[in-house]
Amino acid sequence: MRTHDDVVAKLMKRPGVRKEVERIEREEGALLDLLLKAREEAGLSQAQVAERMGTHAPAVARLERALATGKHSPSLATLRKYAQACGKTLSLHLT
Repeated sequence: MRTHDDVVAKLMKRPGVRKEVERIEREEGALLDLLLKAREEAGLSQAQVAERMGTHAPAVARLERALATGKHSPSLATLRKYAQACGKTLSLHLT
């Protein structure tokens, strides 16, 4: 019987899959760095960001953890709320 880890290991041997996973990890890692920097510059805790977003601290923790693990990509609306809670604006650029 194959486990989840066996399937992931097999898929990661495929060059296209590995390249895409690495791209996602780079992009989401960079986004997480930006969000954490914005929160730090604003001097806010996760609970304070959550209050300003109209949600609860565990939701902000999940958002930050999701970006760290690459297991979930938050919506633009959520990213916009987070940025606004930190006194920033969300700006996207295509290159």
